[in-house]
Amino acid sequence: MLIVSYDISDTKLRTRLAKYLSRFGHRIQYSIFEVKHTERFLKNLELEIKGKFEKKFSETDSVMIFNLSQQCKITRYGYAIHDNEELIMIQ
Repeated sequence: MLIVSYDISDTKLRTRLAKYLSRFGHRIQYSIFEVKHTERFLKNLELEIKGKFEKKFSETDSVMIFNLSQQCKITRYGYAIHDNEELIMIQ
């Protein structure tokens, strides 16, 4: 699993990155996404950030990618507890 965190001052660029990340994972906090991945996806993500986003960053902007192993323990509190549950909606 990847945790992708970003702090981007430009609203348009920040929205573009959030929309891009939402295609592959889900938002767990306002500027943090959880993404299930493969090594190929990680390489594509890094290329995408370098090619389309990084060149437009200001001096204070940043993106951090945390590559978590299956042995990592994640403890959740509050609303985040529900992220551990699978939810199926039938209409």
